[in-house]
Parts: sequence; C-alpha cells; structure tokens
Amino acid sequence: MPIQDDFVLDCSVTMAWCFDDEATPYTDGVRDSLAAKRAVVPSIWPLEAANATIMGERRKRLDEARSQRFFVLLAALPIVVDDETSSRAFSDIIHLARTHQLSAYDAAYLELAIRRGLPLACNDGKLKTAALAAGVPLYAPA
Repeated sequence: MPIQDDFVLDCSVTMAWCFDDEATPYTDGVRDSLAAKRAVVPSIWPLEAANATIMGERRKRLDEARSQRFFVLLAALPIVVDDETSSRAFSDIIHLARTHQLSAYDAAYLELAIRRGLPLACNDGKLKTAALAAGVPLYAPA
C-alpha cells in the first residue's frame, strides 16, 4: 500500500523545473512539496525528461551544463520510478489511451494514478480532463 502522501508526477510539471518560462506557482508548489512527500512516476518518465532536455539544448533553451544540473536536482528528489508500467502498455494503458483520446505516454501516468489510488500532478489540459473523468483527483500542493 502506498504512503498516503504520494502523488503521480507528470513530466509536464517536471520540465517546468528546468525551463524558467514554463514555471508557475503550481509547478513550484509541487516541487516544494517534495521536501515532505514522495512522487511516483511511470518508467517512461526518465526518457521523457531526458528527451525534453536534449530538445531544449537543440533549440538553445539551455546548455549541457544546465541540463546536467537539472539531472542532479532530479536525482536528489524523492521520485520513485514504477516498475510495472511496461507490463501494462498493451492492456490497461492502451485501453485508457483509447477511452480518453490520450497518447500512450499520457495514459501511462493516468494508469499509474488509478492503479496506486494517487492524485496526479499535471499541467497538461487533456490529461487533467481524462484524470477527472476517470475519478483521479488532481494533486494540490499545500
């Protein structure tokens, strides 16, 4: 059974910690809540974060040194990677993607929140709508 304070962390929130122009009071609040809480992410999350930073480098939004500092920050945070995501890709995740018109990537976050009974910290409007339709509460940092 998960710790009650856990929440599922979407990569859209994570990347706002890297790119200053994407930061909001909400994303800052989610990051700050990790001082006392733990986030859970699907196994695709590290690849999504790595891809977003490399694309940011190519678009000159950040340099390699800043990417490395960001990875050090992420490694220091209490973020747990779920090990069941890939085994659910062709069943629960694809079903949720079809039902809610989501990408398989976004459906992985929704599936994890449903399976673990956790709220979802998310910036993506379509994923938020799907979460609410599926009965998943949205995470609200204190």
